[in-house]
Amino acid sequence: MSKVLLALTSAALLALSGCAEVQTKPEDKPAAAVKPATAKPAEAAKPTISAEAQAALTAAQADVKAAKAKNALWTTAQDALEAAEAAAAKGDSATVLSQSRLASDHVRKGLAQLDYPMLKIGN
Repeated sequence: MSKVLLALTSAALLALSGCAEVQTKPEDKPAAAVKPATAKPAEAAKPTISAEAQAALTAAQADVKAAKAKNALWTTAQDALEAAEAAAAKGDSATVLSQSRLASDHVRKGLAQLDYPMLKIGN
């Protein structure tokens, strides 16, 4: 049984090693395949968000940083901040506002939770 298993394992390893791709050095490529350096294309204009959304995002980022420093950051607050930042990159002000407010709200609740007693003893 063990000889059969050894033979099958060896055959599989031999077959997989045959599938390995040979790496070539960049200087081994033909000169025609190498692209000459060209000027960088103009960057596309970034989508912008409203001033209110930007202020809410900045506040949420500060809130999350403060909560993280106190080990009171909820994962839902972190997720909401990430969603707000992604929406800001797309230029969606409404989503930035709602997700930033949600992140700040969850941060406030997480910080308030620090004041709760660890364990309630008795009635």
